[in-house]
This record gives sequence, C-alpha cells and structure tokens, in this order.
Amino acid sequence: MQFKHPEILYFLFLLVIPILVHLFQLRRFKKEYFTNVHFLKELAIQTRKSSRLKKWLLLLTRLFLLACLIIAFAQPFFQAKDSKGITNEMFIVLDNSFSMQVKGKQGELMKRAVQELLENVPENQTFSLITNSETFWNTDIKSIQRELQNLKYSASPFVLDNLMSKIKSRKSPYNKDIVIITDAVGLQPKQLKNIDSTSNAYFIIPKAEQKNNVAIDSVFIQQALDNFYEIGIKLSSYGDNEKDIPISLYNNKKLVAKTIVNFEGKEKSINFTIPKGDFNGYAAIDNNALQYDNQLFFSISKPQKMNIVSIGQPEKSSFLKKIYSDNEFIFSNFDLKTLDYNILEKQDAIILNEVPEVPQALQTTLKTFVEKGGNLIVIPSSESSISNLNSLMGNFGKIQFKSLENGEKLVTKIAFNHPLYSTVFEKKIDNFQYPNVSSAYSISSAYPSILSFEDQNAFLTAIQNPVSSVYVFSAPLNKNNSNFQNSPLIVPTFYNMALSSQKTGISALTIGENSPFLIDASLSKDEIVEIKSLSEETNEKFIPMQQILNNKVKLTFNDFPQEAGNFGVYKQDNLLKEISFNYARTESNIATSNESVLSDYNVIGSIDEVFDTLQTNRTDNEIWKWFVFLTLLFLVTEILIQKFVK
Repeated sequence: MQFKHPEILYFLFLLVIPILVHLFQLRRFKKEYFTNVHFLKELAIQTRKSSRLKKWLLLLTRLFLLACLIIAFAQPFFQAKDSKGITNEMFIVLDNSFSMQVKGKQGELMKRAVQELLENVPENQTFSLITNSETFWNTDIKSIQRELQNLKYSASPFVLDNLMSKIKSRKSPYNKDIVIITDAVGLQPKQLKNIDSTSNAYFIIPKAEQKNNVAIDSVFIQQALDNFYEIGIKLSSYGDNEKDIPISLYNNKKLVAKTIVNFEGKEKSINFTIPKGDFNGYAAIDNNALQYDNQLFFSISKPQKMNIVSIGQPEKSSFLKKIYSDNEFIFSNFDLKTLDYNILEKQDAIILNEVPEVPQALQTTLKTFVEKGGNLIVIPSSESSISNLNSLMGNFGKIQFKSLENGEKLVTKIAFNHPLYSTVFEKKIDNFQYPNVSSAYSISSAYPSILSFEDQNAFLTAIQNPVSSVYVFSAPLNKNNSNFQNSPLIVPTFYNMALSSQKTGISALTIGENSPFLIDASLSKDEIVEIKSLSEETNEKFIPMQQILNNKVKLTFNDFPQEAGNFGVYKQDNLLKEISFNYARTESNIATSNESVLSDYNVIGSIDEVFDTLQTNRTDNEIWKWFVFLTLLFLVTEILIQKFVK
C-alpha cells in the first residue's frame, strides 16, 4: 500500500491524546453510605467492572476512528499492475484490405471495426492510426472521424511487417501499445517479427460468416480466328460453391454475352467468341462474398501488323515467311552483308538465323533493341564460335554456350505452363510427335527451359525482361540438322515468340505490380502522356513515370490507379491506347484466416475490451474511501457503546 500524501501520517501521533485522556481521568467514585450497605456492595463491584470495560471499548473505538481518518486524508492506494505503461504511445493498425469486405454478424468487417473505434476510443486518447493505404500520426478520434467514416478498401494486401516498420520508424523514448484489427487472412509468422518485445500488442480478429468465394482471375486469348477472338476467362472457387454462377461479358457497358458457370473443381475456364477488333470492357459475376474480385476489366486493341526481320541466309529463312504471313506481319529477311542497321529499331522482333559471326556493332544494336522492348530470337549456327556466341549472350543474361555435340537428340519435354505455350495446349500431351536434332550445343542457363532434350539439356530457353524477351535455341534449325521445321510446334513457337503482348493481345494490368508497359508513341522532350479513366462514374487521372525509347514510351504506374477499371493513354486529348487495371487477387481466399500464429499474443474480442484492460492494468486502486467508511463505522460504534454499554 502506498500514500499520495504520506506526510499526513505524522498526525498519527495525535493518537496519544485519547490514550492520555483515558489513562489520566481525574474522575473518582464517591462513597455514599446507606443503612443497608450489604445489599449494594455486589452491585458496586459489577458497576465498576462494566465502567472499566466501556472505557476500554471507547478508547479502542476512538483510536481506530482517529487513525482511519488520518489515513484517509493521506489517500492510500495500491499501485497499478502496469504503472509504467501510463506513458505508452498508442498505435491502431486497421486492416482495410479487400478481405475485410466480407460480412460478419454486424455487417462488413471493416465498417464494423470503424464503428467500434468511433464508439469506444476515448475522446481524450491520443493515438496514431495506420491502414494499408493511409496514416494519421498523433491524432484523436474526433479529428479523424470523417476520414474513418469515408475510409475505402485498399488494393494493397495487408502485410503486417510493412506496417510495423512504419511504427518502428517513429523514434520515441516511450514504449508502445499496438492494437491490430485484422481478419488474419494470409497472416504469416514472419510478419510478426517486427513487433518489439517492449511493445504491448493486442489483436482483434473480426469473424466472417461467409467463407466461400468465387473470383475472376484472368482473361486470355484462346485463339485468334480470321474475324473473331476466342477468349478464355479463368475463375477460381474458394470453399464450397455448389450453386451455378452467372457470368456476363460487357463491351463499353454493353452486354455482349452471358452464360452459367458450374464448378466441379476449384478452377473453371469459360470461353467467349467476340469480333476481332477493339474491345474495352469487363467480365462480371454475381457473388455475395466479396465484391472486389467479381469484375475483371480488360482491353483488346485492334490487331496491328508487326514488323519482323530475320538476319541470315534467305534459303534458311523460307520457313519463317510461311509463319509470319502478310495479313498479320510485315516480314523481311536480310543477309548480314546487306543489313541496314537503321531499320532495326523500328522492328518488333528480330531473328538471328544461323549467323556464323555476329559483329560487335550488331551486338550493341541488339542490346539496345532488347532494352527498348524488342524481342530477340537467337538460332545458332554450327559454324559459330563459342566465344562469339557467349559474347553475344553476355549482353542479355546468364546463358553460356559450351561445346557443339554431335549425335541425335530427341526433344521430349515441353514446359506447358510457360507463357509461350499457355494458350496452345488444352492439356498435357504424352504421345506428342517430338522433333529431333543431329547436333546441338551444350549450354548452361540460369533460366528454366521451355523445350528440353531427353537428357534434360535445354533446346529452347528464354531470358524474360519486364518489357521484352530473348529466346535462345541450342541447335541450328535447318533441315539438314533438325526436323523441327516439320514439327507441329514450329508455328505456335515462332508465332508467340514474335508477339509483343503489349502491342497485340489483352491488356489487363494488376494494380501495384509495377510492371513497365510499352506504347507506340513519338514524344518530344517536353511532351508527356496521361492516364485517364474512361468511366463516367470516376474522373481518376494520373501521370505515370515515363521514359522515351525512340518511337516507344515506357510507362511505369507504381501504385496507380487507385480504382480498377478501363483507362486510356492520352497525349493531350489524343487517345493513344486503351488499357485496363485490376485489383490483385491476393485477398480472394477468405478461408485462409491464420489465427493460430497469434497463440503467443493477446487476442481480445473488441476495442472496448482493449481500453478496459489498459485502464484496469494502469489505474491505481485507491482505497481512501474505505478508510472514510471505517471512520464512520467506528463513529457509529462509539455512539452505540455510549448508549447501550453501561
């Protein structure tokens, strides 16, 4: 027990006063004689004994009364369990990722959490609020009331260690109270390492009632026909989804197709046929669990002829002319001696077709070409020197040629999941008519093989950059060395290697992935392009980071836009290209709530329980009121003794 005013305890010396009064009473019994004294002697003895007892009771009562009164004025208390925590700084981490969009017993999890904060955080409490998208330092609940009520869901996933790093960066001599409100979807043990041992962490885990969800994951061109695209839309099911789900396809908000999806497994692909041309719309499903992944926005640009050039002997490039037909490509072939270097920067893809020696000047040009978004295909010659090949490959990545090995080899392995073949095969094939070669280079590569020999050595590998790709064969493809030209693989392989996914095909970018995007545009040094929403409901626009690359512009979007949708790339008021952005599907599986990793932490039911716990642990237990009560009790006791004790 401790005292707020211990100096008052000196007044306890006043207890000697009632003691002195009782010990030195001058009052004495006066003797009176009566004729019949014998009868009264016994009564006198009893009266004296009763009077002495009464005096002692009164003495003790008055001592206790005075002592309790003095102690009450000294204000005794028991110190709080966590008295040092009174100076702690408070931080509230609120998960506003899309998984918090799911409904609990009292509505959407995030909105309910916001309401609890508004109702239960004391008005005089200073704290900092950190969300996935916003931060409010040293504020109070009244100051950010409007911001909390208007808080939107964030496209950024909830990554606790990143948010804790923000808190850790706030240098302070005080310890921290950290209240973390999250559904724990995707929470990993490593994300908890940034919580200081000196910090008091309290987790509030709101519960979702719905654990099932269906998301539209991706869209791709299944095949390109003469006048139509057959597009595939991939959906994923999380949990148990037994009901049929309608899916609709819109072009500029106009319904163009609709069908029903029935899930037999966890994934399902639905095909639609649309006219070949500009498409700017979205696919949509009706699913009540989460709303953010019910739409997938995408754009398809009208096909443009791509420029392809082959460098090598014309007789060895005849098969390429058949693949790159005039209706889709502008194909040309040049011998190394007649090659005009100035045309190379205007190409979309360049094929080095069995060039014995690649000059240094051409190597430098090809390096710049790849850096600016062009695709390069390298087919080695049996007459090439190892040093020249390695000099060329050193400009692009970690692929090195070793030696030319003679002897028949059979290509037996296909990487079906590689982007080159992702839309070619519906399923894996075991009895495929695989090609062979008579001789091939042994190569070492830091990149996965696309096609491999039966001895696991690479036949075709690729170096993929954000804006371009370099494809490398390990063997010459002329008919004397290989039957690859007659293989069913020849057309899809070379067709897809030449394609630039950003010039033809589907544009469906993911917000936050920060992958560069190339557009065909000629800009002066003072000119810029701007991204504008094509929706009438939102007026979002922003200027991306941009780099001029000859007749192209490389765009980097960082964390923009803030909302998914269809957008346009504008040069002033001139629309250059339509692109689309979508939210990452990292929050779609709401069944992955990982509360088990919090076994070593305080998990509390609600925000009011947090503040009740903090108040209980940090408030001194004042007991002076009990001493006031005892003072009154002893006062009453004295009165009763005076009245009833004779």
